[in-house]
Amino acid sequence: MNLANLLDFSWMTQPSAWIGLLTLVALEVVLGIDNIVFISILSGKLPPEQQPKARKVGLTLAVIPRIVLLLALGWVLALERPLFFLPFPDPGHPDQRLGLSGQDLIVVIGGLFLLAKATHEIHNKLEGVEHPEEGAEMKAKKAANAYAGVLIQIMLLNIVFSLDSIITAIGMIPKEQVAVMIIAVLIATGIMAVSVNSVSAFVEKHPTVKMLALSFLLLIGTTLIIEGIHFHIPKGYVYFAMGFSVFVELLNLRSKKAQATAPVHLRGPRL
Repeated sequence: MNLANLLDFSWMTQPSAWIGLLTLVALEVVLGIDNIVFISILSGKLPPEQQPKARKVGLTLAVIPRIVLLLALGWVLALERPLFFLPFPDPGHPDQRLGLSGQDLIVVIGGLFLLAKATHEIHNKLEGVEHPEEGAEMKAKKAANAYAGVLIQIMLLNIVFSLDSIITAIGMIPKEQVAVMIIAVLIATGIMAVSVNSVSAFVEKHPTVKMLALSFLLLIGTTLIIEGIHFHIPKGYVYFAMGFSVFVELLNLRSKKAQATAPVHLRGPRL
């Protein structure tokens, strides 16, 4: 990355750059929804006193890969070159063989991880085995291991989410205006930092919402895998499905509150 491009603020006099900045911030926030959901679900596995810290660290781990990848645009663009070809036609170019790049492999592996993680969490919440009471020392050891494991999982998935975010930024903003991209990422992360605790509290308070959030991870994981093998899915369809599901769930919550019915209680977190 050319340092002169990073320190060039001539874009501040260009109205088109400001429009691009505001648009990119909005898109980064939308793309960050899946990140917030993932961080909320993973942090919910920790003891209550560790959850706020895990969310803050998780958001820090979310912004660092994005900035690093923006500063290494040449390397990111090089990831788009095919590493090998499969004996199948490319969905986007039927006359060519399907070539998988480093970017595709990262996205597919991330999608598979999301599918496995979401399925595992759903199983534990609905059919997991309750553990007997353990000693304080064993609980502390498990809590420390769980905290480290949560941060590692957040860091790994943030690499996948970061690639999606950076590809969007590159498509909207000229490569010379890296500062605009970095500012947009920082603003979007600040907005997510303000909302992550309230989102997490809402998800933890309503078990059905947590199941819905886990189903979103299944949807996102499936989308990543499909896009990794070059089947294009318009993001608008995915986010419309998620938004409509949230709308229906809010109606259900309102209806249950009016009827004063007891909520479903899921099993507690497993360390």
